[in-house]
Parts: sequence; structure tokens; C-alpha cells
Amino acid sequence: MREKGKGIRDNFKLLLHCCCAPCSVQCVEYLRSENIKPHLFWYNFNIHPFLEFKSRLECFKEFAFEEDLKYTAFEDYELKGFLNKVFINSEKHCVNCYRVRLEKTARFASQEGYSAFTTTLLISPYQDHEAIKSIGEEMSNKYNVEFYYKDFRPLFREGQAAARSKGMYMQKYCGCIFSEEERYIKDFSQRKYNVN
Repeated sequence: MREKGKGIRDNFKLLLHCCCAPCSVQCVEYLRSENIKPHLFWYNFNIHPFLEFKSRLECFKEFAFEEDLKYTAFEDYELKGFLNKVFINSEKHCVNCYRVRLEKTARFASQEGYSAFTTTLLISPYQDHEAIKSIGEEMSNKYNVEFYYKDFRPLFREGQAAARSKGMYMQKYCGCIFSEEERYIKDFSQRKYNVN
């Protein structure tokens, strides 16, 4: 970790893609320790079903308000769009999903004059960290805007604990229908039933 306040450029504008509010807590805390006040960006077409999408979006908005941070949110529920863009190859649905969300973030950052973009996906030990980093760099080159890389994973447990203490909505799966399926199949297979 860099020394507090060191190495930060003047007028540095960072766009932070937020996968959810709980994962944003420690990312924002770290960025503030670096004298960066990020602009939050919500584009998560992967979250399903609709009530889950709505719960996470509302929690995100509350977090932005409480932290006094500006945000941009794409609030349309996109089940069909998600399936069309991600289920091209079911074995790579996570990577396809990262690519769509990070491309939207990088394009917005470039168009709106941000210095750099990054994502809270980098805090989760459950995501494909190297794929996220690689796609971030790819989109940086494509849209000519810096990808601000930081391995936030050491902050994950602390961030989850802080989110719980704040009473945030805590989701039980990544967000997509595939991760929901994995969650419930695992739960279902662990149950024992008596069959007569």
C-alpha cells in the first residue's frame, strides 16, 4: 500500500464501477486514504431476479448518499440483454459478464473525461481476479483511459464486516442466474431426505 496521500495526481477523476454496496465499502475507504474521491458507477445487468436487482440498487443508492458520493446508475432491468450478451458460451459466462460491464465503464469514463476507471470486482476472492485485471487493461487500451488497478482482496473480510455493521443488504450469491443456480443446487444437495 502506498504511503497515505503519495503519488496521487492533481485533478485525478476516478470512475469506480460498483458491483454492489458491500463490496464498495473498503474500496472507497482505501481510495479516500489515497486522497481520491471516486464517482460511483452502477451497471450490473447480471443481477437477477428483479427483486434482487432492486434490493441491490437501492442499497447502492443509500451507500452513495451516506458517503456523500456522486453516482451514475443504469437502472434498467436487462434479463434478455444479459442472456444475449453473456450466454454466448456458458462455460465463459463470468468472463463475458466482466467484459460487458467493464467495457460499459471504460467507455463512459472515456466519454465523460475521467482520468481512470476501476471496479469493486477486484475485492472479491470469489471472482476471477486475473480475468478482471486483463479485461480492465484491454478496455483501457480500447478506450484510451487508464485502468486503475489495485488488488483489494486483502480488504474483503473487513469490508464485509463493515457492511454488516452498517445494516446493508447482504446478497447470498454473485448476482446472475447461474450463480443463483449454483447456490441453490449446493444447498439442495446437502439436504438429506427420507424416502419411503
